[in-house]
Amino acid sequence: MTNSILFLTIFLISISFFGWSCFRYFRLITLGKAENRFDHLGKRIRDLFLYSFAQRCSISGSYRFGVNHAILFWCFMILLVANTEFLLAGIFPDYINLANLPTGLYYTIALIFDIASLLALLAVLTAAGRRLFFPPKYIEARTRDAFFILGMVAVLMLAFFGLHSSEIAQGSERAALYMPISSFVASSILPGASTESLISLANISWWIHAIVLLCFLNYLPYSKHMHILTVIPNSFFKRLTRMSLQPREEFNKGNVFGVGQVDQFTWKALFDSYCCTECGRCSDVCPATSTNKPLNPRLVIHDIKENLLTNGPMLINKEQAKLPLIGGGQDGSIDEEVIWECTTCGACMEVCPAFIEHVPRITDMRRDLVEMKARFPQELLNFFENMEQRSNPWGIAPAERTKWAAKINVQPFEAGKTECLFFVGCAGAYDARSRHVTLAVTKILDSAGVSWGILGKDEPCCGDSLRRLGNEYVFDRMVKENIEMFKEKGVRKVITQCPHCYHTLKNDYRRYGIELEVVHHTELINNLIKEGRLELTQTRDLGNIAFHDSCYLGRYNNIYEAPRKAIALATNQAPVEMERHHDRSFCCGAGGGRMWMEEKIGKHINVLRIEEAMKENPETICVCCPYCMTMFEDGLKDKGADNRVKVLDLAEIIAKAIK
Repeated sequence: MTNSILFLTIFLISISFFGWSCFRYFRLITLGKAENRFDHLGKRIRDLFLYSFAQRCSISGSYRFGVNHAILFWCFMILLVANTEFLLAGIFPDYINLANLPTGLYYTIALIFDIASLLALLAVLTAAGRRLFFPPKYIEARTRDAFFILGMVAVLMLAFFGLHSSEIAQGSERAALYMPISSFVASSILPGASTESLISLANISWWIHAIVLLCFLNYLPYSKHMHILTVIPNSFFKRLTRMSLQPREEFNKGNVFGVGQVDQFTWKALFDSYCCTECGRCSDVCPATSTNKPLNPRLVIHDIKENLLTNGPMLINKEQAKLPLIGGGQDGSIDEEVIWECTTCGACMEVCPAFIEHVPRITDMRRDLVEMKARFPQELLNFFENMEQRSNPWGIAPAERTKWAAKINVQPFEAGKTECLFFVGCAGAYDARSRHVTLAVTKILDSAGVSWGILGKDEPCCGDSLRRLGNEYVFDRMVKENIEMFKEKGVRKVITQCPHCYHTLKNDYRRYGIELEVVHHTELINNLIKEGRLELTQTRDLGNIAFHDSCYLGRYNNIYEAPRKAIALATNQAPVEMERHHDRSFCCGAGGGRMWMEEKIGKHINVLRIEEAMKENPETICVCCPYCMTMFEDGLKDKGADNRVKVLDLAEIIAKAIK
């Protein structure tokens, strides 16, 4: 009775403190703006089981220790039942005990708990070994926090075996034959021990297990292992599209645009900051981090969390925040240059096992810098002015948009007469190299008998780079004007050659109430070949072809196989894959508006990608994006390989193969 009362007192104090800690932390989430993450409940529940309980994120990919994490998680879930029973039995020993279950059921549960405890102990030792001998690149992998948590879990497992092996040695455990690990400990370590010693060992093990378990519970909210409490619900709240789409912001007087203070994020963004496991996967794949630039997506999320924990209590009490979110120069504040280094490639979000959405957080802060503070790199000033005044990045006169078509017969788009609008895009119209791609696309369209037309000098920019760089005001105005023109001209189906135009017209424009059928030329070409509308002769003068996945075509819109199939049909050989390909492809460095900015820090991203491509000894590198085209050709020049390796768009390869 005394032990039960003592334990009940400790238990109530511990649970009260744990509840207060959770309330204190999760109350701060309510500071965030509203965001609906409760739609499509069936799909969300499916994702909850698929990604959390089935541990798909841990065991997919090429992560050496992913299976170990999955084993630890599954053991944790099994032992959650065991530990719940343990705590309740400590309070109500005469009423709650698994041994009271029917014999067959009790034996089965005892076997499962015994094996799960051993697997958990082995997984903990493996995790500790990983941190000691195969640590991630960042130093935080070896913190006292990490080893303290692993140590507590190990002690829990050892206490479990100490308790049950002593009971088996006493002869008081009727499931002894079904607890092989505990029985082995009892027979190999405890033979000949006195009854008094076994009782003492059982009591000591029980109290160690109880105290460590309650300490573990209360330590969670104050450590990086808070993700144990948050990642499972975050798999329910995860994005349902390939990449998160930014919501529209209404430009009314007095509105705040972007995020310049932590409570201006959505509640999901704040919840994300509690979910980081500090696994470092995002850092491993980030092109900025990989080229020694100040951006590290893991640290961006960390700083948002620290800022929330610092400023949140003050903001809850309607007080002024003390720690700036941007430019404070300390932990919990994000440097401006960090925000501008992102290429928005989405690789960090693709690999994150906790479904954290890094890229929208960065573009949110860019909006604040541009719209609210007018602080952005000087080199973007001309870009913004050119876009606002002449609707293209170079500020070239709109009349020159059709210069690429001077030697061919191109018809204007007319609703009822023309089926498809060929949206040429700024690069396809103005950039000298991309004009060759534009002509190749028109040759393919004509050869296949596609009914198409262009807008000519009336074609606007889609606004992609404006939105990624945070200039939401000009983007908003441009989109509204473009949609009005599309409606007037009866545009329904659009063909693009630029993945950025494709993504913006197809996805971002939906936020403005227009549903366009947008097709990228890689999809179109593959379909035309499958339908027999393109007659090809296999071209063999391109040699070994290495294929590069565009971020906005692949990770953003899941288009991977269409260009590969088209290359194989046109050349009778599958393209060579670079080391990083498909959803693990490495960015060329031009996305997120970085096309219009210089890389002044670290190694150039495009050079790193070229070095990766050159490992495959290609004679041709195939791309499907004008930005990638520019970055690859510049990278080859930097490496002195532009005379022996050529860069071609898929359309150029197919155009060569047309009879």
